[in-house]
Amino acid sequence: VQLQASGGGLVQAGGSLRLSCAASGRIVGMNHMGWFRQTAGKQRELVARIYELGNTNYADSVRGRFTISRDNAKNTVYLQMNSLKAEDTAVYLCHANTGWGALRSDWWGQGTQVTVSS
Repeated sequence: VQLQASGGGLVQAGGSLRLSCAASGRIVGMNHMGWFRQTAGKQRELVARIYELGNTNYADSVRGRFTISRDNAKNTVYLQMNSLKAEDTAVYLCHANTGWGALRSDWWGQGTQVTVSS
């Protein structure tokens, strides 16, 4: 499974960005897709996740500002980020979990840089 992320960039505080991540390859059972973020010296943090049936999880720091959505037919997940803050600056990584039992697997895309200027 390959994950192709896009949509990062530089934005002023209060602005918006939309990230996209498309999964391709032999996908057997897409359980959930989501976004993590990482900054230097900090642990990777789950930002948002969306499950097969549409239920979602958000980090407390982004709830109410970010919205994750999914196009199941395209195996694509989107992260709409509004009211961005300087502390949202990070490398955002797309993640997917597929399969069941012993075949359950985690997949990572390349990071996309989001920089919010204050």
